[in-house]
Amino acid sequence: QVQLVESGGGSVQAGGSLRLSCVVSGYTYSSFNCMGWFRQAPGKEREGVAAIYTAGGSTYYADSVKGRFTISQDDAKATVYLQIHSLKPEDTAMYYCAARLRSGGPWFGPLSAYGYDYWGQGTQVTVSS
Repeated sequence: QVQLVESGGGSVQAGGSLRLSCVVSGYTYSSFNCMGWFRQAPGKEREGVAAIYTAGGSTYYADSVKGRFTISQDDAKATVYLQIHSLKPEDTAMYYCAARLRSGGPWFGPLSAYGYDYWGQGTQVTVSS
């Protein structure tokens, strides 16, 4: 069965950096059309922050993270990464990895949680002032 496992979260000071990783197992990485990173802070909606299409590598970012977050992938390692620089306190959230199958259902765009088929357990990012 498909499993997504995130890692790399932690507690850092504002201005610091982190690299999150998401390892995919169960299906080949190419079975997925799009991989995404989402975050959710307490009391707030789940927000799509970055996404990448597995074929071609086109990327998409939320306005709030453009210039600071970079999504990338390694097909051989079945892993998607989120490199984060210049962290801000408002980046504090649980970060989730998501995957959409090529044969998936309705699509609402790469930064919408609706349409993704599988989710990881999340990794916590906490940024202090």
